[in-house]
Amino acid sequence: MTPSMRHGNDDPWMRSALREARKGVGHTSPNPAVGALLVDRGRILSRGHHRGAGQPHAEIECSRRWKKPVPASATLFVTLEPCSTVGRTGACTEAIIRSGVKNVVIGTIDMNPNHAARGVAFLEDAGIRVRTGVLAEECSQLNEHFNKWITTGMPFVIAKCGMTIDGRLTRRPKDPRWITSAASRQHAQRLRAQVDAILVGAETIRRDNPRLTVRGVAGARQPLRIIMTQSGKLPRNANVFRDRFKDRTVIYKNKSLQSVLANLGKREVTSVLIEGGGQLLGHALDEGLIDKIQVYVAPLFTGGPVIAFGANGAASTATSEYVDQITFAKIGPDVCVTGYPRLGQAAA
Repeated sequence: MTPSMRHGNDDPWMRSALREARKGVGHTSPNPAVGALLVDRGRILSRGHHRGAGQPHAEIECSRRWKKPVPASATLFVTLEPCSTVGRTGACTEAIIRSGVKNVVIGTIDMNPNHAARGVAFLEDAGIRVRTGVLAEECSQLNEHFNKWITTGMPFVIAKCGMTIDGRLTRRPKDPRWITSAASRQHAQRLRAQVDAILVGAETIRRDNPRLTVRGVAGARQPLRIIMTQSGKLPRNANVFRDRFKDRTVIYKNKSLQSVLANLGKREVTSVLIEGGGQLLGHALDEGLIDKIQVYVAPLFTGGPVIAFGANGAASTATSEYVDQITFAKIGPDVCVTGYPRLGQAAA
């Protein structure tokens, strides 16, 4: 493995491979999204991306699209280390060796314990020149859902909500329902399209009767709809029990959030989007179960009854969480805040 042997023109090709990989985001779970390019003398010979579990991996799709012998000077760029074991499909390392490729550039090492660094070793043992670590951070972040699930068995948890400047998830009674703009709500649909499950509490079903469906995103899969309830008393005429996706609604009665997430992980759910209500979001934060936040802040003060991220909160400022790698995006009149909560590392 030669991570230091970088060619100055590796990055643009890996960025192109990442664009291929992103075509599979939201479709490949429980597998990672992967893209591949076969390049020779500054020209792309073929492309490929993984389209879904059980379908050809990116390297295989890329190779099959090139019908001629692979030139000895060609390089295969792949965003993730090729797999070296047989699962739903054959081992990609064996296919690469058979293809005649002599140079492979890898974005990041596979975090699957069954694969990690083994693929590189197989390729090098076959006489293939391998370079690793090209745009590694970007390649790894693309599969942050998979990376957590494959190493811990727990799904990657995203907390998403639309809130007012005064931290409310709702308006006052009899006021219009929506907090955020139509632009923000459509933006959030793309997030739904990338996860395996959407989780809400029973009160959200009773109060808002949401559909929890993906709308306006072409080709999107419908995530599972997870409802947590203590009493089990839910309105049977709720949208989630009556629409065409009713078989994708799952109820957990009198279970802790930790146990629900653990069970979902066993069911190969790699990512969960918590959408409310405020108490559920607050408990997830208190228990350190949130990996990422995506919060839409509307330019409103409402004094509404439901507080975003309720529950207990931090015992002190010193033990509170801060948001790392934070980004802000203006969406219509709203601001979308994304980042990664860090426990016990309050900003100075």
